[in-house]
Amino acid sequence: MSTIKTADGTQIYYNDWGTGQPIVFSHGWPLSADAFEDQMFFLAARGYRCIAHDRRGHGRSSQPWNGNDLDTYADDLAALVKALDLQKAIHIGHSTGGGEVTRYIGRHGSQRVAKAVLIGAIAPLMLKTAANPAGTPIEAFDQLRAAVQADRSKFWKDLSLPFYGYNRAGARISEGVRESFWLQGMMAGFPASYFCIKAFSETDLTEDLKKIDVPTLILHGDDDQIVPIVASALLSSKLVRNSTLKIYKGAPHGMCTTLKDKVNEELLAFIKA
Repeated sequence: MSTIKTADGTQIYYNDWGTGQPIVFSHGWPLSADAFEDQMFFLAARGYRCIAHDRRGHGRSSQPWNGNDLDTYADDLAALVKALDLQKAIHIGHSTGGGEVTRYIGRHGSQRVAKAVLIGAIAPLMLKTAANPAGTPIEAFDQLRAAVQADRSKFWKDLSLPFYGYNRAGARISEGVRESFWLQGMMAGFPASYFCIKAFSETDLTEDLKKIDVPTLILHGDDDQIVPIVASALLSSKLVRNSTLKIYKGAPHGMCTTLKDKVNEELLAFIKA
């Protein structure tokens, strides 16, 4: 297995496919690098080096009690980039991974970054506050924490329905996709499954978005039931200089899977531009 070790001894697993300009993928909660396999295979087959790590606590990486927060996630990403000596990398983040990419650039700068892509990303802030009235109430995130504690296995199965928009009328449901989601979720450790909820819901990434100074593509589905577009992409696209917002009509949160062909071509066009 390909791994690096972070400063606090956490082992981070990563996939590394192909050669060429590096493209680094940051996945969402509670998934793993495997969530991006469609994009990685597509782009690696077209002359790019595709790298995706399992975030600490997720997938095949260590499951530490500590460090399940956006600062540490960003530092782990920086450690991976440094260990592999990646230059002019294109960073693609989905959901929590979009927050990770945002905090990484905000915290470590863009010296090694050529472009960024935020897909269904949590930025700038998911939580409803006086300053963020379009956000999601804290009670919804408390319900997620309760569900993780009560029956994590059942919760992942149930969550796969809105994640991929399979609860919508006329949806073409893939039980294989649902099983893959469940399997990746069950590979996430209990601490990460629980503590990451606070990380992705309560971390304000407003100032980090303002620090992004590379061409940025923001993709979001207008039927995203996990990260509603009103409090995310519609706001973040105004905060990131030199950003392009593309809204996928009717698309769910998991559109990298349900609309993989469209997303793949979109990414390739942006990367080559």
